[in-house]
Amino acid sequence: MTDSFLIINARVPHFQGVQQIWIQDGAISAISEETGRIAPVPVLDVAGDWISLGGVDLQINGALGLAFPDLNSSNVDQLAAIGQFLWDQGVDGFLPTLVTTSVANIQRSLAAISSATLQRGESYFGHASSSQILGVHLEGPFLNPQKRGAHPEEYLLPLTVEQIQRVLGDYASIVKVVTLAPELDPTGDAIAYLRSLGIIVSLGHSQASAEQAQQAFARGAFMVTHAFNAMPSLHHREPGLLGAAIAAPTVQCGFIADGQHVSQIMLDVFLKASRYDEGAFLVSDALAPLGLPDGRYPWDSREIEVIEGTARLLDGTLAGTTLSLLKGVQNLVQWKICDVETAIALATTAPRRAIGLSTYLHQPAHLIRWVLDDKTDSLSWQRITPELVASQCFQEIKSYVPDKILSDTNP
Repeated sequence: MTDSFLIINARVPHFQGVQQIWIQDGAISAISEETGRIAPVPVLDVAGDWISLGGVDLQINGALGLAFPDLNSSNVDQLAAIGQFLWDQGVDGFLPTLVTTSVANIQRSLAAISSATLQRGESYFGHASSSQILGVHLEGPFLNPQKRGAHPEEYLLPLTVEQIQRVLGDYASIVKVVTLAPELDPTGDAIAYLRSLGIIVSLGHSQASAEQAQQAFARGAFMVTHAFNAMPSLHHREPGLLGAAIAAPTVQCGFIADGQHVSQIMLDVFLKASRYDEGAFLVSDALAPLGLPDGRYPWDSREIEVIEGTARLLDGTLAGTTLSLLKGVQNLVQWKICDVETAIALATTAPRRAIGLSTYLHQPAHLIRWVLDDKTDSLSWQRITPELVASQCFQEIKSYVPDKILSDTNP
């Protein structure tokens, strides 16, 4: 395996011009313009293609037929297969997302995920070729019943510190994000409590006004769950939760780019207003049938029907997708909403920043090469695997002592 090599003629999101990427002992040690002193290294020439880290999916409800709220001690081993599948789909890390269900089910799923991450020895990025669990996203049960969407009303709970403690139990340390409706707790105690635990508060499934959202942001919330969906629409006199979020420079909004959850025109408006990857990030919101063909599948005590990647309850309620995260990147380019650099950033660097992860420097070299067909605007990708490096690298006396080296504060 080639653990140290140099990538040349690379374009990298957030960097101007052509770059070289130095991989040392399997990690990114530097990104710089192509200057320096002479040293013999294996070289991979990517001929001006875009190079990025893999994607990070902050909202994914299951895959390969397993819904994460159904996790238990007897099926937890399926997480390994899901991790491998997501890796093959270009995803480096993900937050298993638990939608609204009973407290007993949430506790059971949290226990299973906790045991799985302990068995793997780490919950953050490792060097194995498998997508890593970065924590858990609890999407509920503290949601507004009027905006519950496909979430079962019987399991919704009041938003109080006591109920949060009941739901989290002994597993607060593995919960990374909680989606809630801030208007359910006018005191703000719930948000303050979650932030004291280091848990990110995301607003969603909510009827919050702009003023209520601004209060929640002032109390420490800084994320929004699937923009536009399960919240008031943007209105020129009543901007609502989403309008307040777009106007707030420190708030990050997740969004789905499947062509069903949000129209292409509104996505264009939203991303321009949100300063693209400065204020937004892609999510898949994929459900358990991700990786399976269209058809009908169980979903808690109900059924969903998947048609061309869109999942709905049998009454027609939109429930999610079965499209992968990087399909959203390809859609944004195909629809001419984003340039290639921005679309890639929305799935790679933006979600990392949203949950406080570093990008590029010292990260494992889990890299993706993106190729754009200029005739069709079709964007394809492939992982830069050890096998690819071994077959395509060539030995060259090539310069490498970079003039500029990234610091931890760089993109």
